[in-house]
Amino acid sequence: MAEIQWIKCGTDNCYIVSNEENAILVDTGSAAGYDKVLAECSKHKMRLIVLTHPHFDHAENAATLSEKFGIPVAMNVDDMELFDNYNTQPLKSYGLVGKIVLGLSLKPLKNTKIRKPQNLVFVKDGDSLAEYGIDATILGLPGHTKGSIGVDVEGRDLLVGDALDNWIKPATGHLYSDLTAIQESADRIKSLGNRTIYYGHGKPTNI
Repeated sequence: MAEIQWIKCGTDNCYIVSNEENAILVDTGSAAGYDKVLAECSKHKMRLIVLTHPHFDHAENAATLSEKFGIPVAMNVDDMELFDNYNTQPLKSYGLVGKIVLGLSLKPLKNTKIRKPQNLVFVKDGDSLAEYGIDATILGLPGHTKGSIGVDVEGRDLLVGDALDNWIKPATGHLYSDLTAIQESADRIKSLGNRTIYYGHGKPTNI
C-alpha cells in the first residue's frame, strides 16, 4: 500500500507517494521550499516527478530536482506553452477568497520565469504510473489550466493540484482559466466517491 507524505512549503503543497521500493513526487513547490523538498525526497528511491500544472508554485524546482535524481518529469502536453508565457492561459477568479488569492498571485506569476525540465514525459487521462513502481493513475482535471492533471493513488487517495483548494474549506479551485472546465473537473472528482483529497493549497481532507 502506498503512503502519501505531505510536504508543506508555505502556502504550497508537494506530496511524495511511496511504497517500500519506489517513490514519486507530485509537484515541487517554489524555489523557497527547495531545500525542504530535496531533504524529504533524498530519503526515498525517487522514480518520477509529476506536475499537476507548471505554475511556478508547483513547478519551480522541477528541472533542478529532475537533474538531481536523474528522473523524468511528467505533465500534460496542453500546458507546455505556460513555460514560455503564463498569459497564454490567463487566470480569473470567483468569490472573495478567489479575488484575494488572485491578487496575491498575479505579480509573482508575471515576474517568475521557471526553467523547463529537459527530461519531460507527457501523460494524459487514464495513464498508469505502474512503470515507475507506484499503483496510481493520471486523472485529467482541466480548468485551472488546460492541461491540469491529478493523480489517483490506489483508488483511495487523490492528489488534485488546483482543481480543488482548501484555503478556508474544500471548494472548486478559486482560480481558473476555464470556469466550465474546472466545475466539470470538480464534479468528476465528486463522482469518484470516497477519496482522501490532497490539495495544491490547504490541508488534506477525507471528504
